[in-house]
Amino acid sequence: MKKIYVVLGLISVSIMLQGQTLPGFKVSDCYDEQQMVIEDHVAGTRVLINAPLRGFDRDAEIILVFYALPNGNTIEQTFGRHLHEGDDWHYNIQHIAAQTRYLREVLKEKTIVVAYLENEKHSWPAWKAATSDYQFKVKAVAEEVKTIFSAWDTEVVLNGHSGGGRFIFSYIDAVGTIPDDVSRIAFLDSDYGYEDPLYGPPLVEWLRKDKGRYLCTLAYNDSVVIYNDKPLVSPTGGTWYRSRRMQKYMSVYFRFREKDRDSLIWYFSPGKRIEFVLKTNPDGKIFHTQQVEYNGFIHSMLSGTKNEQRGYTYFGPRVYERYISDTIVMPIRRMNIPQRRENSESGSEFMTRVAGMSREDREEAIYSAIAAGNMPSFLRESVTMRGSFTDTAGNLHSVIYEVLPDYLAVGNDTDYCRVPMNPKTATRIADLFGASLITSKISDHIYKNATVKLAPFNYIPVGNANEQVSKFVDHNTQIERQRIAAEGLNGQLIAGIKKDVILSSGIEENPEKVVIYGWHKSDGSPIQPVYSGHIWWYVDYSHGIRLMNNQVIVDGKKMLLSDILKDPLLYTLFSDEATPMITTSY
Repeated sequence: MKKIYVVLGLISVSIMLQGQTLPGFKVSDCYDEQQMVIEDHVAGTRVLINAPLRGFDRDAEIILVFYALPNGNTIEQTFGRHLHEGDDWHYNIQHIAAQTRYLREVLKEKTIVVAYLENEKHSWPAWKAATSDYQFKVKAVAEEVKTIFSAWDTEVVLNGHSGGGRFIFSYIDAVGTIPDDVSRIAFLDSDYGYEDPLYGPPLVEWLRKDKGRYLCTLAYNDSVVIYNDKPLVSPTGGTWYRSRRMQKYMSVYFRFREKDRDSLIWYFSPGKRIEFVLKTNPDGKIFHTQQVEYNGFIHSMLSGTKNEQRGYTYFGPRVYERYISDTIVMPIRRMNIPQRRENSESGSEFMTRVAGMSREDREEAIYSAIAAGNMPSFLRESVTMRGSFTDTAGNLHSVIYEVLPDYLAVGNDTDYCRVPMNPKTATRIADLFGASLITSKISDHIYKNATVKLAPFNYIPVGNANEQVSKFVDHNTQIERQRIAAEGLNGQLIAGIKKDVILSSGIEENPEKVVIYGWHKSDGSPIQPVYSGHIWWYVDYSHGIRLMNNQVIVDGKKMLLSDILKDPLLYTLFSDEATPMITTSY
């Protein structure tokens, strides 16, 4: 059976055929890779998950590596690329992406996935100090990523450089007993926070429980470094002191051999399952970043195996040069749509339940259902849209944005119903997901590029029948008949079936109104021009909520749609109205 290693990263996916992209992932421009970005603004964390395009057959063995970033570094800098004129030097000190590509060539029988872990303070020690419930949030980050790969035999690696070691210790704080799926723990000059009473016992228990587990610790003698006329670390604060203390604690339970070679002191247990590599430092230099750069990540993943020191040398020349890319392309962050619970109502059950509710109670029920993830799975896979649009000065810009393929619906993949709702409910859902309502310009662009274009189907108004749940259900049934007749598939971009509830400058002008637009005919013209005549709480069967990711890419730069729509120069990239918007929510 093929194993998949994950370097501290979290994902949930169904079993996929080899070579297919995983749900929610975007194909990278180079090296046959796919990626996903997960942001949690409440926790203040950002995770990039990098995976190969192949290696996800049913029997794959996954190595999931959680790589916690060093202090002061971004994911992009840790990922690494060739330096260009004017670049920050941090892009050239770790090259975890290139070292991972090297490892994928060495460990061909396994599938290596790396989750890069960043926080808003760019320091895991500082983040932990400022986060009272850090244990809950650290564990949640890890579990979210692990869930993505729950369909496979997955081994987890906890790895990190510099302050990234604090993430590993925080994770141990959270779980107490290190989980059985963790096969390797590596500290790349990062065990500053090690303390015998807190972390010695769980590490020893974890190592003694299974002979297939590895601990690798790399450090250098930072205790002799003088920086700006002061010691770089306190006598007990550096990794030289902490690593030697950890090795001494381990020696009570495991036998070690010691070997000096090329300025490196090696301590290793029988079978090399436990390895401490300490670099001497007679000249008092700073070797903090070099321990990663000089094949440190590669060694931390191969120590104790048949591949250790084969084809590479730890603290030797970089063996991964040919795997360094010229550019870094990060995908738009994933919308934070919760996974659907197995016991959630079907679409028909939900619509039956809300049919007799008051308008206010129905809206709350809609919010609760969708906020809890009771949506069909195809609504979690956004569609990437590209275009070239001009700003108010006439300058052309390249734009990339992501939109849901269909209108918000409640239910499962076989029993769901598109649910009209008022704009305030829609805004609450959008805010929760990190999403946004669309504009009339985006509505037009979606229709132009839709894979499935259906003819609008309307009902003649009879009293308030069009505002009833029964009519919502009837219209959804009609759309499904049309979609099936047109051989349209769920997950394909569909248009022509609803009026869009949109963002518009009209929200500010008429705050008690809802603004609607669209329901395009086959010639591309909308039945409904921009209209703000209904009171904000008015809803009928023809209204639909199409969400898009609030993060967009303009000329390669990530920006927020909500900011762009307020910008006097850039707003016309996504709006065809005469003025920028003062407010971008209801």
